[in-house]
Amino acid sequence: MAMPKTVTKVTKDGVKFTSNVDKIQYSLKELKRAALRDCAKLIRKRMIQKLKKLPGMKKSRRIYKSTQYWVRKWEGDLQIGFKHDTWYGSKGELGTSKVKKRGILRETAFENIDEMQRIQGKYLSAIENENKVKGLIDEDEYTSNDKAEK
Repeated sequence: MAMPKTVTKVTKDGVKFTSNVDKIQYSLKELKRAALRDCAKLIRKRMIQKLKKLPGMKKSRRIYKSTQYWVRKWEGDLQIGFKHDTWYGSKGELGTSKVKKRGILRETAFENIDEMQRIQGKYLSAIENENKVKGLIDEDEYTSNDKAEK
């Protein structure tokens, strides 16, 4: 969806009253989504760094496909997780009777709270400048790449 136009509501005695409420609401919503997307990229990258330290995972490409994030448009939230039910994924995160609990996703999120707040602050402070907002908002849908990163 493109940014809504400013709508002229009322003309009274030569004075125009314009409403940019729709434009501002759209900008805030998209800035929030963009901030969530960048936070998700950060967490995923740091999580992959930790997963590479596990035995047998140093050169594995599986972790790039199994760690994903979803910025949901209608709910306005972020989900980060493991795609497959694997020993290093959800079983390793929560633990089972055979696999020790590692909590890599949880630890990574808690370790990077300050960084995530800084990222979100950068996006939300941009609301003061309309041109800056347009530069930060990407009109593409926000989902993680399945391509391997290096």
